Amino acid sequence: MFNQSQLRWLAVWLLRVALAFSFLSAVADRFGLWGPFGVAGVGWGDFERFTAYTSRLLWFLPPSLVSPAAILATAAEGIVAGGLLVGWRLHWWAFAAAALLIGFALAMTGALGVKAPTDYSVWTAAAAACLLGMVALQERGTEGTRKLAEARKPEQYAQARVIQKGAS
Repeated sequence: MFNQSQLRWLAVWLLRVALAFSFLSAVADRFGLWGPFGVAGVGWGDFERFTAYTSRLLWFLPPSLVSPAAILATAAEGIVAGGLLVGWRLHWWAFAAAALLIGFALAMTGALGVKAPTDYSVWTAAAAACLLGMVALQERGTEGTRKLAEARKPEQYAQARVIQKGAS
């Protein structure tokens, strides 16, 4: 039915879309697009409530930096979601998503305990974003991957160099 290449493409596409829509859904909630606070499934309902939540997570920041942090987090999530959907240089966007999610999970863990990021699958999403980045990097075949492969199999590449020198 599907070959391995098609399944891989489908898995990458589904993961890109799932991560992007998760970021976009959170951003939409902050602007009340899912409804006001109190409606089922709405976490914040407005930016003020999100800023208060940000203050809880970033308890160590001075109050003057909480609002800029909330704005920065919102902008970062929107930009990363766009990058994931477009797919250009996907490995960069996937690793950016992973970094964002790991930062969020660490902040949640520090402020709310281990249960909160686990219940909301933040660690799982971060691991999925890391995996997406590795798959995208592998597919891209960048120089960085070749150097990594050389580091893993030095004898194979050393033998190829000896053969090349002998042919010269």
